[in-house]
Amino acid sequence: MGKIGDSTLEVFGFCLGGNTLGWTTDQTQSEAVLDAFTAAGGNFIDTADVYSAWVEGHQGGESETVIGNWMQARGNRDHVILATKVGSAGGLGAANVRERAEASLRRLQTDYIDLLYAHRDDPETPLEETLSAFAELIDEGKVRFVAASNYSAERLAEALAISSRESLPRYQALQPHYNLVERHRYEGELADLCAAEHVSCVPYYALASGFLTGKYRPGQPAETKRGTLSGARYLEKPRALAVLEPLDQIAADHGVPVAAIALAWLEAQPTVVAPVAGARTPEQLAELLVSLNVELSPDELARLSISG
Repeated sequence: MGKIGDSTLEVFGFCLGGNTLGWTTDQTQSEAVLDAFTAAGGNFIDTADVYSAWVEGHQGGESETVIGNWMQARGNRDHVILATKVGSAGGLGAANVRERAEASLRRLQTDYIDLLYAHRDDPETPLEETLSAFAELIDEGKVRFVAASNYSAERLAEALAISSRESLPRYQALQPHYNLVERHRYEGELADLCAAEHVSCVPYYALASGFLTGKYRPGQPAETKRGTLSGARYLEKPRALAVLEPLDQIAADHGVPVAAIALAWLEAQPTVVAPVAGARTPEQLAELLVSLNVELSPDELARLSISG
């Protein structure tokens, strides 16, 4: 178990991404994955109020509804560390933060959210207003801790400074787009800030939209899903293609799936507490959870890092 920032949240080393729940998996299929995750010791589940609004006929909140139904049926709310997000729709103004958070609580059928993210920066809303809105939700017991997603180093640093100066809630985690082939967004200034400020990294797109599972190869037909980025786009990036050879070799050496090596690399990076990835079946999930039992050598980490 790892700890989120300076909070009391202790989480499994892999975070189950909920963007597929209620989208590519129905309630029954989703519950099979959720059951398999908790049976394996998992407790950290990530969703958002807008999942899966990109699907025709969906309004957003479908993932939260699936999770809420599952927790209600299993009676396991107290055993789950639940993260969701607000602000992608409607921004981070105080009224919208409250309205969206309370709607999430209803869909999730719970009285509290363990970790509430500001889904993306809202430059039109003062950071103080957003943090004050979060403070009210925390004071009311509706939220335990808060975090940020898709913030730049400059904006995250500003938010942390405001929290300290104004005695407002502090972002305990950052959810950036970060994986073995998408490193420039996080490594450097943002990673250094998280390390210095004890902000945990919980990266999304941990498998680069499926590219780091090894299923996308030059000259092979590429599976795509409408409404989401496809890993096939990495086939046009030489640096991404260069990762495939060491991934294949190291996966073969360890006798594990390629995806497990990509996740193990991410799990070994400074500040990363738990990468986020989804699964459509318990079998897919099992392949991802293998990563937690893989210890990459310094040489293997270097080979992967140099390639990426």
